[in-house]
Amino acid sequence: MKYIVTILFVTLLSGCATWGGIKKDTRDGAEWTKEKINQGASYVKEKTD
Repeated sequence: MKYIVTILFVTLLSGCATWGGIKKDTRDGAEWTKEKINQGASYVKEKTD
């Protein structure tokens, strides 16, 4: 049971960090340029290959 609680806690913390990143990206959306979007897509592609 202790392991389940620990895993749940870590999952919630990582979800909060992700949500914070989403909110920041949304706020900065007006500053996105074609180059920034391309760099982001290249980064994701590199990490998933």
